[in-house]
Amino acid sequence: MFRIRHAAELLGVSDDTMRRWADSGRLTVHKDASNLRVVDGAELAQLALELAKTSPIEQRPAIAQSARNSFRGLVTRVVRDTVMAQVELQAGPFRVVSLMSREAADDLGLEPGVLAVASVKSTDVVVQIPPA
Repeated sequence: MFRIRHAAELLGVSDDTMRRWADSGRLTVHKDASNLRVVDGAELAQLALELAKTSPIEQRPAIAQSARNSFRGLVTRVVRDTVMAQVELQAGPFRVVSLMSREAADDLGLEPGVLAVASVKSTDVVVQIPPA
């Protein structure tokens, strides 16, 4: 479960937008033990996928930016076999896919709706500044 503010940060929207979505029925909210509004992680992951499909990256302009090597987001899919696991993470408009041992995925408790951080190591990094 994620509080409204944390859920909004993960989706890249305002707290008010999350509340409007809850009030309109687009998002189901629950009350936690402190009587605060919270959103189920699995439902949040589904909404993150929906938003990524309808929000092309061009709609998220940047003045100047260099991508960092960590992507914080929600696990949206985990496919396990006897040895390996494929884990998909939706970090804003970015989909990150990782292949790891099944044991690692199990130890981390990776399931749709779980908050996770993907760290990427690469020898090639491209830095771009989009047109104004």
